[in-house]
Amino acid sequence: MQKILGIIRHAKSTWDYESVSDLDRPLKESGINKTIDIAQQLKKLNISPDLIISSPAIRALHTAVITARVLNFPFEKILISPIIYGDAEEDILKFIKATHDNVNNLFIFGHNPVVTGLSNYFLKRPLDNLPTSGAVILKFEISYWNEISKKTIHSETVFLPEK
Repeated sequence: MQKILGIIRHAKSTWDYESVSDLDRPLKESGINKTIDIAQQLKKLNISPDLIISSPAIRALHTAVITARVLNFPFEKILISPIIYGDAEEDILKFIKATHDNVNNLFIFGHNPVVTGLSNYFLKRPLDNLPTSGAVILKFEISYWNEISKKTIHSETVFLPEK
């Protein structure tokens, strides 16, 4: 059996609105376009989620919605979790390990430094930084999410946006 974990950093957001809270910052046009490009690469490789979980921040949720649209994933199946907005990799890893086992392909949309740290926990060659709109796709040879570990990883692919 195989499980796929996608770790995706939200697209580039704007700081143009001083009175807007961090949770409500919108995406830049360039971020939207880079997200579309990454999602199209995933689609070409037939990589799609069974479940999307996003941080409640608008920039992460908007990135998840764009990706879902490109991959023909139903918007109503996107879940929002404040755990993904948090700054503890261990909490997100526990959350992933608690995912229902009927989900085979899980995509998480979150923020740095946590998405880079979580990716590096599994990657053979760590990233200095997972850039905005970047995606790490990890394939595990497991039947249950609580079995994910460095030892059960089968393959890894990093998708970086064009500069």
